[in-house]
Amino acid sequence: MSRAEDDGAVGIDLRLLRAAVDATGEAILITTADLDEPGPAIVYANPAFTRLSGYEPEEAIGRTPRFLQGPDTDRAALDRTRACLEAGETFQGEALNYRKDGTPYRVEWLITPVRDADGRVINWVATQRDVTERRAFEDRQALMVRELHHRVKNTLATVQAVLNATMRSSVSMAEFSQAFGGRILSMARTHALITEDEAQVASFEGLLRAELDAYDEDGRITLDGPRLKLPSDLAVPVSMALHELTTNALRHGALGHPGGQVVVTWRIEEDPSGRWLAWTWNEHDGPPPTLPTREGFGTRLLNKILTAQVAAEVDIDFDADGLRILVRLPLGRLPAP
Repeated sequence: MSRAEDDGAVGIDLRLLRAAVDATGEAILITTADLDEPGPAIVYANPAFTRLSGYEPEEAIGRTPRFLQGPDTDRAALDRTRACLEAGETFQGEALNYRKDGTPYRVEWLITPVRDADGRVINWVATQRDVTERRAFEDRQALMVRELHHRVKNTLATVQAVLNATMRSSVSMAEFSQAFGGRILSMARTHALITEDEAQVASFEGLLRAELDAYDEDGRITLDGPRLKLPSDLAVPVSMALHELTTNALRHGALGHPGGQVVVTWRIEEDPSGRWLAWTWNEHDGPPPTLPTREGFGTRLLNKILTAQVAAEVDIDFDADGLRILVRLPLGRLPAP
């Protein structure tokens, strides 16, 4: 093969290589070898880099890749990168970069040295991949696992408390079995609602319907309020309270009477102390209003557990037409003005 033919073959190979690099879906930067500022300087950026960062090649060439870094870029990660490159080694890692529009993205990069015939590093080739969504998904998964561990621990403690309280308030094994089984099933429904939601929350209306829909004959159940999601640490005690109110209404109140009605209304209130869920449980057109004659688990839950666990304010009134219970539940602090 003549020298001209050899040069032509090399030229074709380089064109093919350039086409391949331009077509790849991963961002590629080639820089000079000097690591000290103002270097290394970018000498090539492929189209995928533009799609990733928003910067056109002419906006990047001649600048150091440091211009992609920002206030939340991890300095320790950059120091590890620098130490590896100073040793002339290939480095694989992650960092937080910023696009041209200022939005952050997490990049996974593989930086490889290019050496001359004498083994000296003359360039760096950095292949970059956007892993923002993957890392966010992994972070959500880790958060859900931690939340699940926390909830399981709390659930076991709650089951123990429910067991002890039900035993104290039951006068027969049959009463204990019915009451304890109902409370555990209520907790199970609540946990199912929470688990089905990616954010691990439960709708307040969903908690109400889980308890009351079975008794909504001829429109005797009325629910009225805005859409509201409760985190698990609020949803579980609230659902227990709703279960006790429903059970009490069946045994002693409006749901145990053919013409009885249950109306639950709720709203979100805001004051200087924060946001509150204010809800009213109102029974009417049933028998004369009363709570169980002995202080059972349901009464203690309304007066103590809601107050102790979620700092709720509970007010029980015996109106002329039925039982009325008011609950105010703190939802969190308002953001600073």
